[in-house]
Amino acid sequence: MQLLIAFVSGLVFGLGLLLAGLMNPAKVLAFLDLAGPWDPSLLCTMGGATLVAALAFRIAKRRGRTLFGQALRLPSSSDIDRRLVLGSATFGIGWGLAGFCPGPAIASLATGSLKPLLFVLAMVAGMGVFELAEWLRRRLHQPESA
Repeated sequence: MQLLIAFVSGLVFGLGLLLAGLMNPAKVLAFLDLAGPWDPSLLCTMGGATLVAALAFRIAKRRGRTLFGQALRLPSSSDIDRRLVLGSATFGIGWGLAGFCPGPAIASLATGSLKPLLFVLAMVAGMGVFELAEWLRRRLHQPESA
């Protein structure tokens, strides 16, 4: 049942991305281009999504459990640190250069176009570099065994 709900949720999310125009890099770049022919339509989509998410988080915090009775694992940290700022900046730069963010890029793979494929490959490579850097960081900072 959980797999079915995950599938339906992903399907609804993908349809929402499609309807909002987030799978069209030109529309996204027009939204991000404040100095050019700015397209504010994605602002409504983002505002609506923020309101829905805020309501969902408020309900989830009160419930404490999923609809299936499992414990919820909500974020506990609200710290703004160097890693968060650098990650956000990297995300924003990638979004601004390519016109894709991860969800729409993955959904756009279904079009068979080269641009989303290159974006997803670069995204996966970036994740690999991050994991490698984290592994090295942990390795260099762990005390040596005697």
